[in-house]
Amino acid sequence: MDRRYFEFALFNNAAIGIIAVDANGQMVYVNEYALNQFGYEKDEIYGKKIEILIPQRYKNRHEQHRDHFHNHNPHNRPMGIGLDLHGRRKDGSEFPVEVSLSTYETSEGRFSVAFIIDITSRKESEKALLKLNEELEQKVKERTHSLEEALAKEKDLNELKSRFVSMASHEFRTPLSTIWSSAYLVSQYTQAEDQPKRERHIQRIVSSVNLLTDILDDFLSVGKIEEGKIQVKVSELNLKELTEDFLSELTTILKKGQSIDYQHTGDELIMQDPALLKHILMNLVSNAMKFSDEGTIITVRTSLINGVLTLSVKDQGVGISEEDQEHLFERFFRGSNVINIEGTGLGLHIVAKYAELLNGTIKCKSSLGEGTEFIVEFQPNRQ
Repeated sequence: MDRRYFEFALFNNAAIGIIAVDANGQMVYVNEYALNQFGYEKDEIYGKKIEILIPQRYKNRHEQHRDHFHNHNPHNRPMGIGLDLHGRRKDGSEFPVEVSLSTYETSEGRFSVAFIIDITSRKESEKALLKLNEELEQKVKERTHSLEEALAKEKDLNELKSRFVSMASHEFRTPLSTIWSSAYLVSQYTQAEDQPKRERHIQRIVSSVNLLTDILDDFLSVGKIEEGKIQVKVSELNLKELTEDFLSELTTILKKGQSIDYQHTGDELIMQDPALLKHILMNLVSNAMKFSDEGTIITVRTSLINGVLTLSVKDQGVGISEEDQEHLFERFFRGSNVINIEGTGLGLHIVAKYAELLNGTIKCKSSLGEGTEFIVEFQPNRQ
């Protein structure tokens, strides 16, 4: 077989684009594969500058690189190492390529040969791999964040349980001792004339049981809040009637001479959760009673104007320092001036969380020795 024919067949049937250019950058030979790559016919490309196969934005720079390669110690090497190279088809579309350069000399002069590989599939695979890696990294981040949140919540719940055990051992001791001693004394009063004494001790037992119930309710409420188990159940209610009925239930636990002054302004019907609203009222009003002296007035105000519900509870009690006000709604926090008064330090924390669930906010106005006012404002319910 004629060697030249063999070389021609190898050149023309190669499964890679091969283009030979002269010293002026004109294409003198293009194999069939390259013609198909770029979408040209032979007579459209022979004798044309190689730059017609280069994207317009790179033409000037490519001419400089071509001249430098051809005229200054040319040698076989990959082209554009570290760069993203692109070819330009006849229709103007572009595709990523990998190019290797070679040179040879004949009696007619020096020629450069470009071996061109279309790497579109490779680039698509790389993009798909990068996208997959990004998705996996994002999933790892999300999973890590979820685990961190779960661990934080578990740590928080463990702390809550630990605080409960610690507080229960302290707070339960007094009411349980009262119940035990009063129950014992009731059993000792057997005569009819001892009835007043029995009633006094029975009332002490009832009060102590109520205190224990309140403590347990607070801890159960906090636990449900932390676990996201509190569900808001909205229904239409008469705000004024609900407040009046609830306050009438509290008159039995007022201190001697204490009274409640209640007034309502504006509309009365509203869509809200009655159970959570009553719990907020109960906590704020019972606190006002607890931290106020005998013979004082507890002022309760409600208003419903343009759908905005405002609830205010004001007492004439010991007041709260500015320093303590910064921590009022934290779990287990108790003011420095009420340490000797029974309580868990959870009530206001629960109130703030319930208010948040009902699309509301709470703020405090107070000075030491001048009483305290809590104001809760609820925006129109979004449910």
